[in-house]
Amino acid sequence: MCAAALDVAIIGAGPYGLSAGAHLRTLGLETRVFGPPMEVWRRHMPRGMLLKSDGFASNLSDPQSEFTLKNYCAQNKIPYDDTRIPVPVEVFIKYALAFQKEMVPELDERRVENVERVNGHFRLQIGERDSVTARRVVVAVGISHYASMPTVLSGLPPGRASHSADHHVGTAFKGKKVVVLGGGASATNTAILMHEAGADVLLIARSNSLEFHTGPGDQPRSLWQKLRNPSSGLGPGWKSRFYTDLPDVFHRFPASHRVRIVDRHLGPASGWPMRDRFLGKISMLLGREVVAAQEAGAGVRLTLATRDGRTEEHETEHVIAATGYQPDLARLPFLDASLRDSIATVNHAPELSVNFESTLPGVYFTGLSAANSFGPMMRFAYGADFTARRLARHLRRR
Repeated sequence: MCAAALDVAIIGAGPYGLSAGAHLRTLGLETRVFGPPMEVWRRHMPRGMLLKSDGFASNLSDPQSEFTLKNYCAQNKIPYDDTRIPVPVEVFIKYALAFQKEMVPELDERRVENVERVNGHFRLQIGERDSVTARRVVVAVGISHYASMPTVLSGLPPGRASHSADHHVGTAFKGKKVVVLGGGASATNTAILMHEAGADVLLIARSNSLEFHTGPGDQPRSLWQKLRNPSSGLGPGWKSRFYTDLPDVFHRFPASHRVRIVDRHLGPASGWPMRDRFLGKISMLLGREVVAAQEAGAGVRLTLATRDGRTEEHETEHVIAATGYQPDLARLPFLDASLRDSIATVNHAPELSVNFESTLPGVYFTGLSAANSFGPMMRFAYGADFTARRLARHLRRR
């Protein structure tokens, strides 16, 4: 065990963890960020994907707001526009890795296996043999533990069903029949990944139509359009602008109201840059819900219910659930059980103070884990700036 405790240990090296690390290290606090950098983006996002967020909303956060995606692209002669040029996931990853090397150079890429309280501090087990202690812990693991699988698929073996987060490339499914379940961005992105890798893809969704966000258009937005649908880091609209500009007001809403907003705002919809790669190229069955799934020979037989009460059967070789992510404190295996039991929850996510601190003093949560407390912005990289600055302001005083 280290003789001296860290001031802050950050678990997770995605946009939120790296941003928090960049701010805290400038305060003179002994801070260490743990985890492989941008692991979720490098290993669990579809290769070739174009980000749903605009360029201006895809920054990591540093204290001076200098290491932006715009500046990175300018320095590396990469085409960029705040709204009109979609951001390839590979560019975003390279930008974030460059950010890490410059702003969080002391990153510890090892994984935290366990966190427990010991003598008023927190002991983090690193790998099998090493450990460190810290006065405070920031959990910034993002979506990596929160993949949501439909219960109807629970009886299928892993070789027959998986989550979209399990697939970075689609080459393993070349020439195979694949069903993708879902109607949002994850579903269309995964279907495109599989189709472009040579799979025979069918997308099945409960909705009667798929939604794609509207692109920026050929002409600048008029003053009336800007007033009617103001820009925000979540896209145009007064509601989105409210959620990005006033997360502290959102925090004061009743818990049930906050949860309902997070669940419903920006419902299933795909980014406009992916529209042309999907429509007319990938088959769809819309207005269907999977009500049963069973292994059948070398594949899977799905029973589908239609809106008018009929049932249909469809056979495929593999089912991919592109059904999103739901924060659940119980699904963070590195938190010791006694520690988890000390943290109050709101719809399974940690209940947080205005400073992102849980009901267990010294333990903080960011990103998707914080969405039920601070709003839909926490589901996107755009929320990293507000989070990092709030943590820095709070921890500076401790």
